[in-house]
Amino acid sequence: MKISIIGTGYVGLGVGVCLADLGHKVTCLDIDENKIKKLKLAQPTIHEERLPQLLKKNLSRGGLFFTTNYNEAVKDAEVIFLAVGTPQKKDGQAELKYLKQALIAIAKRLEKYTVIVNKSTVPVGTGKMSRELIAKYYKGKFSIVSNPEFQREGTAIDDFLRPDRIVLGFEEENSPAVVIMKKLYAKIKAPSLLTNLESAEMIKYAANAFLATKISFINEIANICDSNEADIKMVARGMGMDTRIGEKFLVAGLGYGGSCFPKDVSALYKIAGANGYWFQLLEAVININKKQSQRVIMKVKQLLGRDLKDNQIAIFGLAFKAGTDDVRESPAIDVIKQLLKLGAKVIAFDPEAQFNAKKILGDRITYARTMNDALRNSEALIIATEWPQFARVSPQRVKYLMKLPNIIDGRNLLDPARFKQAGFNYLGIGR
Repeated sequence: MKISIIGTGYVGLGVGVCLADLGHKVTCLDIDENKIKKLKLAQPTIHEERLPQLLKKNLSRGGLFFTTNYNEAVKDAEVIFLAVGTPQKKDGQAELKYLKQALIAIAKRLEKYTVIVNKSTVPVGTGKMSRELIAKYYKGKFSIVSNPEFQREGTAIDDFLRPDRIVLGFEEENSPAVVIMKKLYAKIKAPSLLTNLESAEMIKYAANAFLATKISFINEIANICDSNEADIKMVARGMGMDTRIGEKFLVAGLGYGGSCFPKDVSALYKIAGANGYWFQLLEAVININKKQSQRVIMKVKQLLGRDLKDNQIAIFGLAFKAGTDDVRESPAIDVIKQLLKLGAKVIAFDPEAQFNAKKILGDRITYARTMNDALRNSEALIIATEWPQFARVSPQRVKYLMKLPNIIDGRNLLDPARFKQAGFNYLGIGR
């Protein structure tokens, strides 16, 4: 099938290379000319497992194309996916201006029946809005489909090709889009849920909000464990063995971040409010998450004293999670900003995210070339991202490099007994 993807960010680029790898002819559009130039040369613009290989493979075989021209993207396309950003506004609502701009650009170029698929996370009712907007510019037939993405950064390729489920929301049960979308996903073996537009749009928000709730809940339990000699890892394991609960997302730490959970939880809270409903649980989830990074600062002060002025603090990790270079809403960035306000000197290392972090933090911190460089002469180490190489550090080597043996393990990566035996003052989250 001939497919176009509008937007080549963390979602659109992954969807594009995967659909091309399934044998479809895919054209990806982005208005960023520099990004498109790099992608045409098979140079990934984001860090994602398996992306470089699939990008090169499908460009070489002629199944994947990149353009900045809407005429090229819309012409002959049977299905057009919208994967543009829907960032959070200052008031917490989802910003839909980029989606609307893309819809208008598509509508002005439509010449035949086309299926318009929304991959972006959008408020309930966006599907109907999309139809009304396109209809202002195009009088022919078309279909709107909601197909929310459930791809995690760092594992987006595998998540697309081997998903837990495929959710498809249609305007009508007998829409011709049903047959087309089933054909598009025919090679992917996964349960499918076919529903209406509004339910599909709500499913995405509900899923992310529930997962964020699990994270905030386990962080609250961890904060209680801190004062009661209980180990949150054992508590989470015991909870997760209950099949009604499950072990996933019961991981205490600095809280959730990234481009999805913060904005989606906030957007759903706002959607509820707009409908006259006070979503008390999500309000608590949001507040708990905001305060979680403050627990780390409290632990730093516990080890170094309340005045952190001129103390050198090493930070392991800048990305919001391992496996990505994305620093949007990263708890690590929040911790660093708090440390800087207290006058601390920060030196940070991340294997992938330093370039993106510098766009936010500028030269207010030092960016280390290696883990060893970050540790050298530091008075405390904060582990802020769960990169696996951080878990493999040698206690003896770390102690030799640091000025003072203080570790705040914000991701509970390390073995507390091992580091305490080596002479470290070790503080985890709920340990």
